[in-house]
Amino acid sequence: MTVMEDFEDEIRRKVSDVLKAQGAQDVQIVTEFSQMEGVDVAVPCFSMAKALRKAPQAIADGLAKELVPDGLISSVSAVNGYLNFTIDPEALVKGTLDEILEKGRDYGHRAPSGLRVNVEHTSTNPTGPIHVGRARNPIIGDTLARALRRCGHEVTTEYYVNDVGKQVVVLTWGVENVPDDVAAEEAAEHAAKAGGTEKERDKPDHRLVANYRVANRYLESDEKVQGEISDMLRRFEAGDSEVIGTVRRTAEMMLGGLKETLSSINVELDRYTWESGYIADGSARKVVDDLKKSKYAGSTDDGAWYVDLKDFGVQGKNTKFTFTRSDGTTLYTTRDLAYHLDKFTRSDRVIDVLGEDQKLGSKQLCSALEILGSEKMPEPLFYAFVSLPEGKMSTRKGVVVYLDDLVEEAVARAYGEIKSRRQDMPEERMREIATVIGVGAIRYNIVRVQPEKQFVFRWEDALNFDGNSGPYVQYVHARACSMLRKAGEFERCTNPAELDDEYEARLIRVLSRYPSVLLQAGEGKAVHQLPAYAHELASAFNQFYSKVNVLKAETGRDARLTLVECTRTVLADVLDCMGIGAPEEM
Repeated sequence: MTVMEDFEDEIRRKVSDVLKAQGAQDVQIVTEFSQMEGVDVAVPCFSMAKALRKAPQAIADGLAKELVPDGLISSVSAVNGYLNFTIDPEALVKGTLDEILEKGRDYGHRAPSGLRVNVEHTSTNPTGPIHVGRARNPIIGDTLARALRRCGHEVTTEYYVNDVGKQVVVLTWGVENVPDDVAAEEAAEHAAKAGGTEKERDKPDHRLVANYRVANRYLESDEKVQGEISDMLRRFEAGDSEVIGTVRRTAEMMLGGLKETLSSINVELDRYTWESGYIADGSARKVVDDLKKSKYAGSTDDGAWYVDLKDFGVQGKNTKFTFTRSDGTTLYTTRDLAYHLDKFTRSDRVIDVLGEDQKLGSKQLCSALEILGSEKMPEPLFYAFVSLPEGKMSTRKGVVVYLDDLVEEAVARAYGEIKSRRQDMPEERMREIATVIGVGAIRYNIVRVQPEKQFVFRWEDALNFDGNSGPYVQYVHARACSMLRKAGEFERCTNPAELDDEYEARLIRVLSRYPSVLLQAGEGKAVHQLPAYAHELASAFNQFYSKVNVLKAETGRDARLTLVECTRTVLADVLDCMGIGAPEEM
């Protein structure tokens, strides 16, 4: 427990004791951090109004009169229906800094919970490079996994590889049948349409996407191609080893390129699960057999099977959840059920990071799982797709900004900034730091927006090196490192009497909230809280840096350097939780 958590516990206990003395039992007491000046934690009294039959302000006034400040509680007041508390300043300073010094980069991390959490993210079809519109998925998923690990859970990140569906079969047909010169011509035309902004890359996900686009054009107009692709799909479902092997090899080539892209933004997944495995091991067929036994099952005139979900909250024309085609072959939805049943056997909690277009599908999936008798359900975390100023992105139509291009551009711009400011730095070091800054700029910019909120991708926002950005937080970390290098040796000191300046107090208050932020980001799946906190901490440190003399202080130098060290520690960890490097110089 941190000093701030002890403070919140003390508040809840004392408020509860007063309410019980007044005859009010089982009233829920919620604490929250306050934005009011001079207030640390508030208890909103609005939810108590019905149980206590009083107005929120009257409840707050009555409690404030009964509560005597002591222990960690320095003062109590009632304002606008809130009961406001201030923590004892000396306890806050010493308790927060001592714990950071003791725990180091583990400050705010919880003890092992024994809970196994599976976070499935990315899972993009292996038919082309990852574009910026889909980049939210791996960045949100990876950041969430990092936060959940800090909450003490055993986390496995997983990518579900779609090597069965029509798209990957179309890609495979294109790789096998589109002549090299036709694919090259398509790539050149596409690059011209993009205004020369895309670079030719020797990566399979970039190289073969031209085959995919050409194959899609043929599919729309050529009956012979339509027949060949339909035949490949049928043979795949029937277990034809030749087709399965060919499709798997194509998917593996594309996946190699996708892994390289993910690695460039510091995303590494623990497990890759192939959709075709659920056909091979018979589990998809078992799902079919079990659903057919359900009282909700039915079949269409042409022989396709479905379950009716109208009793499960699914409304309108989407109540019928089809799980076989008319020829009896399984669908993606069927295999997705088998996949989730598999995940439940190896996880206590399953989180799916999904695009907003999957909301209905996720609801249907959960309803079907309920029919199958599953006691566990996946937790969806939906995100809105990123769009360009000119509209939505589409790999098939070639209207995209690829993540590889974005990373390269971000690193190039970061290099330009460093080169203009640090001509004393060796070239290799400049390029190393530029990579860390460029990737940090991208990850921060994407995760700072609440997942369900829409936003239009603009270069000037993603690569903003001032204000609320990754490079700004990284620069503050580097500044703290520079101060500690210049200071040399010092004796750690957490004496509250030497840290009583308002800017020191404000910075320590922000540091004290980090454990709570990690909990919100992980357990609450609110990863956007991390960049908001990082910016607040960096800003508080910059104010402290500009207003308080540290290196040349006549008194309190060791205590202030200790505060710098603690800030550096927390900044480094929150950056790492966002998958962002913490450079020691910039």
